[in-house]
Amino acid sequence: GSRLRQEDFPPRIVEHPSDLIVSKGEPATLNCKAEGRPTPTIEWYKERVETDKDDPRSHRMLLPSGSLFFLRIVHGRKSRPDEGVYVCVARNYLGEAVSHNASLEVA
Repeated sequence: GSRLRQEDFPPRIVEHPSDLIVSKGEPATLNCKAEGRPTPTIEWYKERVETDKDDPRSHRMLLPSGSLFFLRIVHGRKSRPDEGVYVCVARNYLGEAVSHNASLEVA
């Protein structure tokens, strides 16, 4: 008999990030999960978020699920590199999906 072939499909976000309020120096995670075939790549934007793949000293990591993990929130009087509005984008060759905006505030 003929087997149904699983067709490729464009990404869709199945878990959107939520707004976070975190304390300075604490870890934090912005969640993002996407489905698609082939499996979509995930990038985070706040402008563009540098993760440990881009810079081994980075305190931000892209988790296998697609979530963005902060080892510790960096926040000073002059520099607030982690505060802002984040969005996650999932892409494969069929298209892309963009999550809702999530704001990260430092308490």
